[in-house]
Amino acid sequence: MIITISLFAGLADRIGTSSLEFACNENELNADRLKELLSQDYPAAASLISVSFVAVNQEYAAGNSPISEKDEVALIPPVSGGEPKPDLQHHASEDGMYVITHQELSIDQVTTKVITANHGAVLTFTGTTREMTGEQRTIHLEYEAYVPMALAKLQQIGDEINEKWPGTRCAISHRIGLVKIAEASVVIAVSSPHRAGCYEASRYSIERLKQIVPIWKKESWEDGTEWKGHGLGPWDPSAPGELS
Repeated sequence: MIITISLFAGLADRIGTSSLEFACNENELNADRLKELLSQDYPAAASLISVSFVAVNQEYAAGNSPISEKDEVALIPPVSGGEPKPDLQHHASEDGMYVITHQELSIDQVTTKVITANHGAVLTFTGTTREMTGEQRTIHLEYEAYVPMALAKLQQIGDEINEKWPGTRCAISHRIGLVKIAEASVVIAVSSPHRAGCYEASRYSIERLKQIVPIWKKESWEDGTEWKGHGLGPWDPSAPGELS
């Protein structure tokens, strides 16, 4: 069977393509076995393949999850080298609350989405490109995303928030492509009847975004570049959402 696999960030560079047609002679295939076979065929990328997650039909797949020719398959690397392939379009969920876009973000537009007459608290978080990290000067950031899955995971965050804090509204917009110093890369707006739930839901949303949404950033400095995953510490997109 022929499996079509989407590749991102460092994997796309090491294997030499962002979309791979992979021929498999085995009748039954699961996520772990796919990684084994890919590592055999692409030994230069084996170390990165081994630590990557497999996504099947826009959901993170366990190692024993079966894969067929009809499935949409992607290999999700946590970090490491590559060149971004910016998508110049604007993508949104059906209700418009979750957006992945190459366009500049408007804090007011995102915040307006969550304002409602019955909510007394509205909180907006804006993540911007920082110039100095210690002694290191950042020139700009470049973001890449697995867009359809990223939108699905943003929607999942909204659903989790509504379950934990019933009635809370959430809207998230994230940029892809080049983001200059002091420009916004992500805007998260949350509203709720009372401020306590609003603060908690806002914190939850950004931490969860870093944990499960397939977005990568390339940091460009005065003396080099490096791809990084979105989160700090161990990146575990299969982890359940909890507040620490």
